[in-house]
Amino acid sequence: MSTHQTLRDVTDRIRERSRASRTAYLQRVAQIRQRERGSDRMGCANVAHAVAGVPSNDKLRIVAERAPNIGIVTAYNDMLSAHAPYQGYPDIIKNEARKLGATAQVAGGVPAMCDGVTQGQPGMELSLFSRDVIAMGTAVALTHDMFDAALLLGICDKIVPGLLIGALHFGHLPTVFVPAGPMPSGLSNSAKAKVREQAAQGLVGRQGLLDAEMQAYHDQGTCTFYGTANSNQMLLEAMGLHVPGSAFIQPHDGMREHLTREAVRTVLGQGGAKPHAVPPIGEMVDERAIVNAMCALLATGGSTNHLIHWVAVARAAGILIDWNDFAQLSEVVPLLTRVYPNGSADVNAFQQAGGPGFVIGELVGAGLMHGDVATVRAGGMAEFANVPTLEGDTLRWVPAAPSKDEAVARPVANPFSATGGLKLLDGNLGRSVIKVSSIPDDRHVVEAPARVFDSQAALQKAFTAGELDRDVVCVVRWQGPQANGMPELHKLTPPLAVLQGKGFKVALVTDGRMSGASGKVPAAIHVSPEGAAGGPIAKVRDGDLIRLDANAGTLQVLVPQDEWEARENAQLADEQRFADGHGLGRELFAGMRRNALTAEEGACTWL
Repeated sequence: MSTHQTLRDVTDRIRERSRASRTAYLQRVAQIRQRERGSDRMGCANVAHAVAGVPSNDKLRIVAERAPNIGIVTAYNDMLSAHAPYQGYPDIIKNEARKLGATAQVAGGVPAMCDGVTQGQPGMELSLFSRDVIAMGTAVALTHDMFDAALLLGICDKIVPGLLIGALHFGHLPTVFVPAGPMPSGLSNSAKAKVREQAAQGLVGRQGLLDAEMQAYHDQGTCTFYGTANSNQMLLEAMGLHVPGSAFIQPHDGMREHLTREAVRTVLGQGGAKPHAVPPIGEMVDERAIVNAMCALLATGGSTNHLIHWVAVARAAGILIDWNDFAQLSEVVPLLTRVYPNGSADVNAFQQAGGPGFVIGELVGAGLMHGDVATVRAGGMAEFANVPTLEGDTLRWVPAAPSKDEAVARPVANPFSATGGLKLLDGNLGRSVIKVSSIPDDRHVVEAPARVFDSQAALQKAFTAGELDRDVVCVVRWQGPQANGMPELHKLTPPLAVLQGKGFKVALVTDGRMSGASGKVPAAIHVSPEGAAGGPIAKVRDGDLIRLDANAGTLQVLVPQDEWEARENAQLADEQRFADGHGLGRELFAGMRRNALTAEEGACTWL
């Protein structure tokens, strides 16, 4: 089927907007690809240092036999359930590489923090900027410059965008991402959310809440809701950067090791049905691949964090996208999945219904993804409409369609919604985004008086005191990249959900972020420009009438225009600015806060 006209229009607009920066980027990639390979190009002392720690047979292969050498960048730690499975992956990769006449070295590790651990804690203020630290860590690893290809091991929220940004700065290398999969289903996400709401009301004590949380988060693997981590995996599949269908196979599944070995074969051009010279990642991630990721995000109601992260990813490849592009695509890309928080199913149920392969096949078939892009496999995007199976010790791929459960994944002909899961809001409060896929239709428009807070702790205190038991739009400011690093405010979800459950009209307006698992309360997030940068959110006063209209795409303070224009911005108190910027390592990130671009520009600190 031919590509949808809107998809073509958005892609063409991005291509034209990015022409100068993308051309310069590709020229740099082409220039570096013309060099001799590492051990031939580098000085003898450099080469000796690079291979001093490897077995003698690998030294021979790298230096004398000029065999391909794969650089491994890993986010392994055993603090994160999602990354703990990676502990043994380097040995598997090295073993498979040797079987294929190649070598592999762990080029370096990158930090990986868990937002689930740091939610509501000071460490959350480092979370967004950890993405750029991971990108820099990836660069440090690959700067050893002895590699013919790269395998990147990472899954969660900032880790995948950071690895991808770093890899795109080494755009001359063929690169494959290696996932590890979600944990088995435990306590359902909806049951967990219910206990959280009860705890917010004082109906469940700490022990009951802890028991529920530990039943939900109980094993190795990603959390099972469709938040940022699992959205990452969907987007990598849509960009053709995985072994097809490898995103949501659980860590303990016997297929997992076979898929990891297949990643080695793939990056060496030996995976799949026929040999394939894998294109360098800088050429592969073009405007069409970025648009494919955007469409996959919209079709699955994925994490709002990617309206920041994928802007930064695109910039790393010389491609300029903005929220208007997301909004225009959202008008034509249907919502095809209901996965928590957009439904009751978790990612394991999504995988059983057909997973990313089903969604990709539907979108490509309807002309709502570019099917003609280069991928890490010879068969292109067509291979990513399949799911892997294991027959004995042999991997096979079969079509993901049709859906095995239309309560979870539906075809384009019968979507859950005719439009995507995200919406752009614009008005005298600035520009922001809202995740509409999880919000009941009768909550798409909220008009109520404002209650202004300078921190999420202040909102929680007001909730506990019963001060918010009414129709209210809670405005939480000083939460943007320049103010305090733009932490997620997911701790606000339970109290706001309780208020909404009591029948009040409730909304959140903030220059901060919500979790990728943010749910049923209307939330206008990422308000730009942020308050700390002089944005109008700093003008809002208690009692101002605010109208959030997700149907019309507007976010307005309903005060007379002359009064609004004359009103001065509030200022963040010096003592709060100091408190927010110090302690638990936060002072080390002061330069990043100063240099951060707006949320719509990807909150980049490296431009």
